[in-house]
Order: sequence, then C-alpha cells, then structure tokens
Amino acid sequence: MSHFEFHAPSLADTDRLGAALAAVLPAATTVALRGTLGAGKTRLVQAIAVGFDVPRSEVVSPTYVLCHEYEGRLPLYHLDVYRLRDEDEFLELGPDEYFESAGITLIEWADRVVDCLPSDRLEIDIQITGPSERRFDITALGTRAEAILEALRTALKVTE
Repeated sequence: MSHFEFHAPSLADTDRLGAALAAVLPAATTVALRGTLGAGKTRLVQAIAVGFDVPRSEVVSPTYVLCHEYEGRLPLYHLDVYRLRDEDEFLELGPDEYFESAGITLIEWADRVVDCLPSDRLEIDIQITGPSERRFDITALGTRAEAILEALRTALKVTE
C-alpha cells in the first residue's frame, strides 16, 4: 500500500487532479471517495468526468438516486452511498456489475461500504483546509492500483 498527498489551493487545482486521474485510470477501476459534507467529492468526480469527455454540467450528486451513469471515453458509474442503511442494502444494488465492467466506478461516502469494495482500488480522502483549499490523501490498495498511483504521481509531477 502506498500513498501521497496532493494539495489543492484552489478549485482549479482540484480540476487538475481530476484531469490527471482521468488520464491514468484504466477500465475496470474503482475509486473510493471519502470526506465530510462539502469536502469536494462531487467536484472531483466532475473534474474526472470532464477528462472522460462528459460535460461538467451533466455530473450531479447521485445522493437520492444512488447511481448516475455517464457515457464518455469510458463509462463512468458515479455512486453515492450516503443514504444507504447498511452494506446489505449496497449489495442489493449489484455493485459487482459496476466493479467488473469496463467502466470507472466512483463511490462517494465509500467508507460506509468499505468491506464490499474490490480489494484492488484507489482511495481518496479529502480534507477541507481552507475556503477552496483541499488536501487529497490518495492511497493505492492492490498491485493494479499501485501502478495507477505511480502514473498519477508522474502526471502530477509529484515527488515524495
């Protein structure tokens, strides 16, 4: 397991992270997003979606519908599990279909269903550090995610 922190002093930097992720995420990748309300989970998903040729205006939080599917360069599955009661309710949604697809699965509030997630995934914890400043702690779990993380480091020119 390896990780690095990305500091985003502005929304433009969050967008830069999303663009870099879109450039390096291969098909069948799961990204688990964690952070408090207003941390910027949906903003990051919007930035990733733009990198997959999905208009930002189409990407909204799926809190009430649980999942939005977007057709871009690759299919994007945007899940929000905030309102689910438990992991059993999540499993009833059939998430394995998303995890095993050729698309990218992005899950907001993933800490609520962590035991149901693929063992090989990226985890992104978002911390609010100022009015539009964020710290993204990005962790790779699994060998495939490790390769993605290294590609992301290179794309962002991060050295640690």
